Amino acid sequence: MKSAFRNGYFTLSRSLNPNPNPNPTLPSTLFSLHLIPHSSTPSVRPQPFRSVSPIGKFSRVSFTSMAGSEPYAPPPLEKQFEDFRAQLEESGTLRERIRAVVMEIESTTRLIQASLLLVHQSRSTPEVLEKPKAQIAVLKELYNRLAGIVGESPGLYYRYHGDWRTETQTVVSLLGFMHWLETGALLLHTEAEEKLGLSGLEFALDVEDYLVGICFMSNELPRYVVNQVTAGDYDCPRKVMMFLTDLHAAFRLLNLRNDFLRKKFDGMKYDLRRVEEVYYDVKIRGLAANGDSVERPAAQGQP
Repeated sequence: MKSAFRNGYFTLSRSLNPNPNPNPTLPSTLFSLHLIPHSSTPSVRPQPFRSVSPIGKFSRVSFTSMAGSEPYAPPPLEKQFEDFRAQLEESGTLRERIRAVVMEIESTTRLIQASLLLVHQSRSTPEVLEKPKAQIAVLKELYNRLAGIVGESPGLYYRYHGDWRTETQTVVSLLGFMHWLETGALLLHTEAEEKLGLSGLEFALDVEDYLVGICFMSNELPRYVVNQVTAGDYDCPRKVMMFLTDLHAAFRLLNLRNDFLRKKFDGMKYDLRRVEEVYYDVKIRGLAANGDSVERPAAQGQP
């Protein structure tokens, strides 16, 4: 019975697959898989996923446009620092040229200071001012050279202003003292600019430098008063006291902050106090002329 069923199974297998098994090592059960009929249902290919969201469309357009244009490339690090090096070298060269002129200005101011020291030795004012006044033309020529150098870099006045600030303040103090010795009045800002030839818009006399220079000038007046009284000029304290009183009152109109100018202005109060003490000593000892007073003349006061 079993042998008859086996013979029937092999007979049916050969009828369905006439080719014998080429590889006898494979089991014959693999060939029985051909007995499974194929499905008659047509195969459906899966459709690719397509995004219908507007974000996806816009993103695809933006990427396309970016891909078509040149990519942004930042400047190289070496090129940036190469530009910095060129700028620093140019600035350093300009500072060296400025400093060369400033050194000549400083040398000229020392000559003026040495000549003005003679005013404390009771010499006549015209004799003392002869040599310092001759140096004003030298200062004017130096400041014209300085203005030409700074003018090569328009708009950078205050970038290099610190290179000649101190020397300019000293120059203003000397010019102000010389002007007071001649006229007994204050040297105005416009007059100082005219003496130095600084009337241009790009290169002018800074207001703060002018004010600091005037404060420096006031430091010289107490010593001048003491030496003049020693020489017998007992009216000098009154004149200087009146001048410093008016100057101090004018400075009080300014709203000064706690900076260098404010400190120099505070020093002016002590200069005025020293002059007042000298005037008091002269007055109390009766050395001043009779009828001498600190009141203004009738032409400057009430009619």
